[in-house]
Amino acid sequence: MFDFSGLPWWVIAGYVVIDLAVRIVAVITIPRNRRPTSAMAWLLAIFFIPVVGVLLFLLIGNPRLPRARRRKQTRINEYIADTASHLHFGTLRPHAPDWFPPLVAMNQSMGALPLAGDNGADLIADYEQSLAQMAAAIREAREYVHVEFYIMQADATTDDFFNALEETAARGVPVRVLLDYWANRWKPKYRQTVRRLERMGADWHLMLPVQPLRGRIQRPDLRNHRKLLVVDGKVGFLGSQNITDSSYNLPKNIRRGLHWVDLMVRVDGPVVASVNAVFLSDYYAETDRVPQGIDITRVESGSGDLDCQIVPSGPGFEAENNLRLFLSLLYAARRQIMIVSPYFVPDEALLLAVTSAVDRGVQVELFVSEEGDQAIVYHAQRSYYEALLRAGVRIWMYPKPYILHTKSVTIDTEIAVIGSSNMDMRSFGLNMEISMLVRGEEFVHQMRLVEDAYRSRSRELTLDEWMQQPLRSTVLDNLARLTSALQ
Repeated sequence: MFDFSGLPWWVIAGYVVIDLAVRIVAVITIPRNRRPTSAMAWLLAIFFIPVVGVLLFLLIGNPRLPRARRRKQTRINEYIADTASHLHFGTLRPHAPDWFPPLVAMNQSMGALPLAGDNGADLIADYEQSLAQMAAAIREAREYVHVEFYIMQADATTDDFFNALEETAARGVPVRVLLDYWANRWKPKYRQTVRRLERMGADWHLMLPVQPLRGRIQRPDLRNHRKLLVVDGKVGFLGSQNITDSSYNLPKNIRRGLHWVDLMVRVDGPVVASVNAVFLSDYYAETDRVPQGIDITRVESGSGDLDCQIVPSGPGFEAENNLRLFLSLLYAARRQIMIVSPYFVPDEALLLAVTSAVDRGVQVELFVSEEGDQAIVYHAQRSYYEALLRAGVRIWMYPKPYILHTKSVTIDTEIAVIGSSNMDMRSFGLNMEISMLVRGEEFVHQMRLVEDAYRSRSRELTLDEWMQQPLRSTVLDNLARLTSALQ
């Protein structure tokens, strides 16, 4: 509390007027176009800790990109939609569930790419094998290589990946690279990574940089969280894995012995053009340039007949595309839902969708990590375990010292989603993500094998065990849950 004793009356009156004005302005402006829980969290912060609350809100209170960047994203979406309307994206599988075509149409109306048929897709669950397959694909490049990853570090584990880029660039093949600003700029290996990109002649750029002197300003905790690779428009990779050692080279992770477990998917066929369109849109957003000599209208049949749709999401879009996709799938499920998410912090709608599925008789299983690498998110996630367990959700805890980093959802026997998106409020509102919706029993069978492997290594969390948690853990979980609403 402030001590007003001895101050002139006009100073006290001025403070009261300013304090009242701040509260009135906050009530008028903060709830507009914001989740009620988020608005309430911000108002409580400003009312009870006004100075800190106002400063935080000014710094991270705007969950959207600057207006100019949003307009650029709108132009990109319109161009992609117009171009896609003239293309044939393969032949779709027959006998889709009644709810599936409206879901695809909803995705496309919000900025997703068209549903493409005749695609091949193969999962890669081994961390180093994924890097090896990407390096092998890069070495086959004849026209261009497009690399976009949240984290990209040149280290011993990724050395062959960078060697492949260097060899390809040396042959005169354009290599374009995008990496997130905040996730790389002050992290281990940044300087040596940049030096290797410079030496090979890569056309590389930081995504969402905060550089006020260059006029590049936005909320500093916005991230481009996408992970993708495109080679010649023929082969693509996407999923949860970054280009770094499985420890992320962070001293705190190395001390704790932490290693990340990820899942990538290699795709071929018409859907690769959609993955490429996401890269090109991000490249244009960062450079105001369109690479020359790339024909995005060229689509080729793949090695399978899977139906795939690429769903980009993030603060550049009007709606939370990934959240609406997940909600629609959860409500469409009739028999089984499998969710793998390292950061599961649902909003009210997602929590209701999950628990309602159990009420309908759907088997719901959630795979999470026993160990957490981000304290606030880890405790916020734990705050939902009791409600999920009481509803009948089975929770599988992947053992220490591994962080299960895969992001996937499988529905019944023929629908799956895989990509970079977590099931938390950050991925829904603040991160730029890429997800792939897949229809095909053979792909879901691959996913089930991966889920079975995760289950065999995990232990099931029971309600009885959870209710034995010490009070201090409950307090930390609940406090973290409150902070998760500050979006």
